[in-house]
Amino acid sequence: MSFEAWTIFALFWVVFVTTPGPNAVNCITNGMNLPFPKAMIGVLAILTQASLFLILSALGVTALIAASPTGFFIAKLVGAGFLIWLGIRGWIRATIPVQAEERPARHIYLHALAIAVINPKSVAGYLAAFSQFVQPDVPIMQQMLVIMPTALIITALSYTGFTTLGAVLGRAALGAVFNVWVRRVMAICFIIYGVLLGTSAAPQARG
Repeated sequence: MSFEAWTIFALFWVVFVTTPGPNAVNCITNGMNLPFPKAMIGVLAILTQASLFLILSALGVTALIAASPTGFFIAKLVGAGFLIWLGIRGWIRATIPVQAEERPARHIYLHALAIAVINPKSVAGYLAAFSQFVQPDVPIMQQMLVIMPTALIITALSYTGFTTLGAVLGRAALGAVFNVWVRRVMAICFIIYGVLLGTSAAPQARG
């Protein structure tokens, strides 16, 4: 990959991972409700998903999933239901005073991983990256040595930023009415993302 191609890819990835979506909302929520070191477990889960999707994209598996309308339809309905459920639960619990949560690290990790995996933006983004930036005449593993570290570093920085934002909001909103509305906005975001996921069309790989 040339320096020019790498620069274009890096800029694409910055936009891709800094555009707010379910992962960002979950990171903000974790930052608000959990001690910061524990909230960062959610970022680790997103990096796990990113690594998996990068490898699958290189192997062409995500393109295969996107090419299966039935599989995509079932997956998006399950994902939509999960996000809507998170939103409804978040709205109902918004008035409950925030307390230091003792959620097991495993629960935080699996919860964040589930949100990351069902995110339709991920499939579309990885397909776009591999259809636009990978050079067909260069061995894929050679290109992955550049693509993967770049994508993972940018992803880590982005979602660490969202988690930090949540921690700042959490400290500013402790015990305040503002806290309820912030949490309700986060809940509404999950519901909106769920509805958008349920009504989305299958992403298409571009030749």
